[in-house]
Amino acid sequence: MIVASSPCNQTKLAGGVQVLEDAGFVVDVLDSARASGTEYDYLAGDDALRAADLTRALSDPSYAGIFFAGGGYGAQRTLELVDFSLVSSPPKVVVGYSDVTALLEAIAVKLGWGTFYGPMVACDDFHLGAGSYAFTELMTMVTEPPAELVFPDARTIVPGVAEGVTLGGCATLLAANLGTDTSLPASGAILFLEDVDELLFRLDRILTQLRRSTYTDGVAGILLGTFTECGDPRDVERLLVDRFSDLGVPVLAGADIGHNIPTQTYPIGVPARLDATSGVLTLLKPPVA
Repeated sequence: MIVASSPCNQTKLAGGVQVLEDAGFVVDVLDSARASGTEYDYLAGDDALRAADLTRALSDPSYAGIFFAGGGYGAQRTLELVDFSLVSSPPKVVVGYSDVTALLEAIAVKLGWGTFYGPMVACDDFHLGAGSYAFTELMTMVTEPPAELVFPDARTIVPGVAEGVTLGGCATLLAANLGTDTSLPASGAILFLEDVDELLFRLDRILTQLRRSTYTDGVAGILLGTFTECGDPRDVERLLVDRFSDLGVPVLAGADIGHNIPTQTYPIGVPARLDATSGVLTLLKPPVA
């Protein structure tokens, strides 16, 4: 259990750890998950502590998985100090979202591992355990992966079917990663995007940057999750149509993946088929070997 970003809620962390232990996991909570703000109150401990914990968690073969306790801000700073050449461990389960997007993308680029864009231990009512939709969906994904993800409330922006490897995450973090050695272009991929707490003009700027940077060039299909606290949902929908409907690929909006909702877990690095007409993502290979 680690944090690579901001301090997490310790009460919720304790509840989430208990839920994992009740589910049969042996949990090791590293120092970053306990750390409070130091030089800046929005950073858990200092950069060196968070980077050391991440390196240890990735490298230690005794760890079968890494569950992030929370997000916030700081993953970009953490990445500056991580030496991925020190990691020789076989792939393991890695779960997080939001600011953790930067780390999931880096793991894909540097290590070639698949990961999971899913709920974090001190967030998302994780502490409710079996009573939490997010926790239940995560456990299903990493133990008995479904053949497909169904999005009953999704809306077709551009109909059609596309195949590619899944990638993506929080749009803000993907845009912030551009120009670094851990950015992974979306060419040939099923790209997932979501975000939170961005005014409409800022969201517009983020999505436009992804277009102008050539990040979306050659994308196979696009799956859009939630954009909570980003303005009037009708305006957000209009912006999504404006920014993605002209790319010539299938686009599905309204997937129940993202912030401030009971979220499904999205596997990253898995060959998949997106049917934007019927609202289904079919996994062509299991996300966990």
